[in-house]
Amino acid sequence: MAPLTASDISVGLRSGKLDPVTVTEQVFDRLAAHGDDAIYIDTLRDRAMTEAQASRLRYRAGLPASPLDGVPVAWKDLFDLKGRVTTAGAVVTKTDPAATTDAPVVATAHRAGMISTGTVNMTEFAYSGIGLNPHYGTPRNIHAPAGQARSPGGSSSACGVVVSAGIVPLSMGSDTGGSVRIPAAFNGVVGYKTSFGRYPMEGVYPLARSLDTIGPLAHTVTDCALFDAVLRGKDAPETPSADPATLNFVIPDDVLLGDLAPAVAVNFDATVSRLQDAGSRIRRISLPELSELSDLIAQHGVLAGAEALALHRDRISGAAAQQMDARVVRRIKLAERMSAVDVLLLQQARTRTKASTARAIGTAIVLCPTTPTTAMETAPLEADQDEFFRANALTLRNTSLGNFLDWCGVSIPNGTDADGMPTGFLLSAPTGQDTALLAAAMGCEDIIRG
Repeated sequence: MAPLTASDISVGLRSGKLDPVTVTEQVFDRLAAHGDDAIYIDTLRDRAMTEAQASRLRYRAGLPASPLDGVPVAWKDLFDLKGRVTTAGAVVTKTDPAATTDAPVVATAHRAGMISTGTVNMTEFAYSGIGLNPHYGTPRNIHAPAGQARSPGGSSSACGVVVSAGIVPLSMGSDTGGSVRIPAAFNGVVGYKTSFGRYPMEGVYPLARSLDTIGPLAHTVTDCALFDAVLRGKDAPETPSADPATLNFVIPDDVLLGDLAPAVAVNFDATVSRLQDAGSRIRRISLPELSELSDLIAQHGVLAGAEALALHRDRISGAAAQQMDARVVRRIKLAERMSAVDVLLLQQARTRTKASTARAIGTAIVLCPTTPTTAMETAPLEADQDEFFRANALTLRNTSLGNFLDWCGVSIPNGTDADGMPTGFLLSAPTGQDTALLAAAMGCEDIIRG
């Protein structure tokens, strides 16, 4: 049977066909049956069952706290949950003080009656699009052919896996360069990257504060939109699904369409054709800023790297570096080559191109593949750091440009390759247009999925 969506569970709870305590117990039963110890860093069964019991009482009284009361959720292990140490996928953080309160976004979900099942695995310090973790293991991509281990995507690796495997219907990740949308694409689920500042970021372990965003992964766009609404204090998505025939899409120049794996290209073109057949207007446009930004980043460095270096400089220059993922240390150290002028030029370019691309796009939705490839085998990346860095850069290319421009985005599965690995179709919009983007994604989801 297909796993239940958050909306399915909500309907079942409200009708009395489902019970919050049973739903929560089944999460841990499914996790045990699945047998992948690399998914959760910390399961919180006692907390979850206490929350489920409270949810059961509210339903019996006819007073659910929200449409997602009693629905289980998993949190990427960079969200503070009261009483536990937030690891951010590292072991050097284990001696940090335990969180004294939930992160505000976790607290909002708790007040809405959602069931926090625990914290899930991630790339150390959220700094990779591949999802490998030498400390807690790499979560298993369930779509991999027999005998293979494929990337779960990063950095919110287990956020994608835990939903794809049907263990929970919702997870919350973070996205600084693609870390929600990439795991969504690689695991065949939906991922929603919010505009900067849509949710409070207090109590969320940072990577690059000027770029960090958070967002949900789920089975459907509707579930993401409902979670978004609940976190914003609403009982329903802020707008209904949009009619595809009323939508205006643009496909930028070839920066986002270069070096595509054959199946990614074929599935992207087929999806575009289906949208056109449904009456959507789709135009090819030039966005020279994308090439300019690619060149600037190649010349001056990665803005997120400079911010990560400022945060972790003492760690990577001391004994703690020996306890860290060598790939993460190497990537952070790349920013040591950057000067203050490099950072300033990147910041200035970001301000300018955010404005110019927003003017060029207007109210249209930008279309591109979420990632240029499907999930790759992990063994070659574990064996060769240079190969890892090449694959990581390509994997992050499309999504990270969106982060630099502060585009919100929704990745929706749109097919598979010959090995059965999912491909992702990315809809993006300029910052602040989240509500319109979600409406478009909800309206087009079935078409995109084919």
